[in-house]
Amino acid sequence: MRAGRLATFAYFALNGFLMGMWIVHIPSIEHRVGISHAVLGWLLLLLGAGAFVGMQIVGPLTDRFGARTVVPLSAAVCSLTLVLPGLATHAWMLGAALLLLGLGNGCLDVSMNAHAVQVERGYRRPVMSAFHATFSIGGVLASLAGARTLASDWSPAATLGAAALLGLAVAALAAPALLPSSGVHAPAPNPGAAPVRSRRSTPRHIWFLATLALMIMLCEGVANDWSALHLRTVLDAPAATAALAYGAFATAMTLGRFLADRAAARLGPVAILRYGAAAAAVGLAVAALSPWIPLALAGWAVLGAGLSGCVPQLFSAAGHLDPDNAGANVSRVAGLGYLGMLAGPAVIGPLTHVVPLNFTLFLPAACCVAAAATAGILRPRGPAPSPHEGGAPK
Repeated sequence: MRAGRLATFAYFALNGFLMGMWIVHIPSIEHRVGISHAVLGWLLLLLGAGAFVGMQIVGPLTDRFGARTVVPLSAAVCSLTLVLPGLATHAWMLGAALLLLGLGNGCLDVSMNAHAVQVERGYRRPVMSAFHATFSIGGVLASLAGARTLASDWSPAATLGAAALLGLAVAALAAPALLPSSGVHAPAPNPGAAPVRSRRSTPRHIWFLATLALMIMLCEGVANDWSALHLRTVLDAPAATAALAYGAFATAMTLGRFLADRAAARLGPVAILRYGAAAAAVGLAVAALSPWIPLALAGWAVLGAGLSGCVPQLFSAAGHLDPDNAGANVSRVAGLGYLGMLAGPAVIGPLTHVVPLNFTLFLPAACCVAAAATAGILRPRGPAPSPHEGGAPK
């Protein structure tokens, strides 16, 4: 079980590293292909479309063949497709490359989360949030490695090719430690819902969880793309200072995810979602209304800390609801959540033509309030509290 958990950490870190390597090379690849920011924005939609399709395809495949088979294959596909954007010389080639990279990323995302649910079921306590924190650490490592290779004048193709080889090695070395489908016989700790009594009731509950994931990840997308611009345009912060807004958000989210598992074991997933989303709403309101840069930075940090444990609870609840269909259920929640992450930044842009940028932040804040108000969907409805809940009152 410990080896399976370590292998899951490896795949989460790998996923974060691979996508981080693409992100840090976006400016270089955009210049090489010779496209405008507007064209790049449209092409990035293909990355999201590929990820969504990959998530929907790989979920049922994971249920049928087992995460031990699907996760390494997905990691290999994601690694190999990482090279393609670095080889593109025309806009259509980059679009095709991003579609395939998104497909590989979506496959790895869902399959590794399905295996994380399997590991959590064996541990009989929350362990999901730490996996997501490791994904963030993989992104940090990618930024450091990318900065080094760019400073050494490596071409994007060479750097992404080296990252792909590393990814293939990690995929192969970690595969034997993954749990077989029948390797965990402990009863499932049900963190999020009533026992499944019929197939008809499952999709409705999953779609509720998916809607919550969309709202929470919409807020993440807004922070990713608009936090630095908020400080730069609203508070007139220098560019270097404005960049700290995203840094505060990402750092707080990573640290929060390392702490969220213990908090979930003690307080239960309902409390993590309810109070985390409420804190995130407060953080966004503080950032939106603050006339001072330090207070705005604190607001973005509170947003990251509040959101840190929310998505892992939703993924965990989806996976535990019906262990036989964990992959398909996680794919629905992850897929809709991913659409929310893409939609958030896209919605904010047009709103800035109607109201100032800082006031548009009240839209994601409202999503956080709605998530906090409906957090009770994670409360088990069985006769006794599950081990995941720790017996604490909600």
